[in-house]
Amino acid sequence: MKPSLSIKQTQLLDSAELLFSQKGFDGTSVRDIAEAAGINTAMISYYFGSKEKLMEEIFERKSLNLLENVEKLLKDDSLDPFQKMYGLVDIYIDNILKRKTFHRILLCEQIINQNPSIIQMVEKMKTRNSENVNELIRLGQKKGLFKKNIDIPMLTNTLVGTVSYMLINLEFYKKYHHMETLKDEEFERIVKKKLSVHLRTIYKAILTHES
Repeated sequence: MKPSLSIKQTQLLDSAELLFSQKGFDGTSVRDIAEAAGINTAMISYYFGSKEKLMEEIFERKSLNLLENVEKLLKDDSLDPFQKMYGLVDIYIDNILKRKTFHRILLCEQIINQNPSIIQMVEKMKTRNSENVNELIRLGQKKGLFKKNIDIPMLTNTLVGTVSYMLINLEFYKKYHHMETLKDEEFERIVKKKLSVHLRTIYKAILTHES
């Protein structure tokens, strides 16, 4: 288990995450991060070594909780494959909407595609996601519940892509459905529910209908 982060380390990570989501990785300087965190620039090198290492720590911190929740779900023998898959859908919805700034970084950096180290981190994350989905699909196929020849990366893209697109269009969705008067917590609860129903329906069709 990694040691707990200090208050200054947490301040640096939070400030860096916010700036990366607003200005991009390359558009954010070490000085920008230090000033936003109210910490001397030299402390970034002391704690993390470089801006790249700081980004790696953000990735690790944000993905750890997701992986723990997914692994716990996969090991729950009280659930059938469909229940596990629906649980997986809800975990990803919750994770993306709770970590809005981090996922905006992911979207931005993949579109720009100019930093090999970040793209490598994203690819590593995608590989872990695909491995978890693959494990679950094989279980469903073994029990005769899921069809064969499922395109796992496409299935994952359907989930992450749908939720990510909703993330960047939350204000439009709110206005379109005339929900401007709702408090943020209530609006997000409604969005999560609608996403869950929508994606569960799509996943069931993909996993069971022969094309």
